[in-house]
Amino acid sequence: MDTVNRLVEEKALVIFSRSSCCISHSVMQLISSYGANATVYELDDMSNGQEVDKALQRLGLRPSVPAVFIGQKLIGSAKEIISLQVQGKLMPMLKEAGAIWL
Repeated sequence: MDTVNRLVEEKALVIFSRSSCCISHSVMQLISSYGANATVYELDDMSNGQEVDKALQRLGLRPSVPAVFIGQKLIGSAKEIISLQVQGKLMPMLKEAGAIWL
């Protein structure tokens, strides 16, 4: 988990993904539609991708991607992001974390 913590520290928005995951791509498109510029880590392109994947699973994410961190806090995966979007809470959360400036 230290690896995950190091990757998300001091970043407003981090998304862990796999390049072949269409759900991850959809979540990234939704978030970027607000003008947010996420730091994206593609697990299949990382030398320690398996280690990061296991750490995300230990945090309770199954499947492990997409994994979204806003303001260094684990928000969850697609289900949680879509729920926040439907409730009108996603944009305020991104603004508060400094991921977007409106």
